[in-house]
Amino acid sequence: MAANVVSAASGGGKRRRRRPVMAEINVTPFVDVMLVLLIVFMVSAPLLTVGVPLDLPQSQAKSLDQDSEPLTISVNVQGQVFLQNSEIKVDELVAKLKAITDARGGADERIYVRGDKKVDYGTMMRVMGRLSAAGYHRVALVTEVEQGGG
Repeated sequence: MAANVVSAASGGGKRRRRRPVMAEINVTPFVDVMLVLLIVFMVSAPLLTVGVPLDLPQSQAKSLDQDSEPLTISVNVQGQVFLQNSEIKVDELVAKLKAITDARGGADERIYVRGDKKVDYGTMMRVMGRLSAAGYHRVALVTEVEQGGG
């Protein structure tokens, strides 16, 4: 009687067949994910532009190597002056620059000046003159790489 109980508990001798192992990969979900990522990067890439939107002049100068976030001053067509991304008055420029450079470690830091192609020459010279008078001698003008031959 004990033998009948054991055989009934083990399934009575009937074995279930296992399903065969599936050896193919469904690629459709991977393609869907990649297309979504592509769209996300295409939408977010234009938002990653640095600073104030300007139409920079072109030159044949080579780009400079930089380790940290550069200290940039931008001047747009309307004559507005921006330190990094925030608008400031020309009179406040030197005081704010001194505070930033003191916090970063001295006035020996390079300052990048960006100006629109059509910005007033007098406004640019006023900004450059204040930088020079304040003792900032490592000033670089930012341009785009010149397109075409010539």
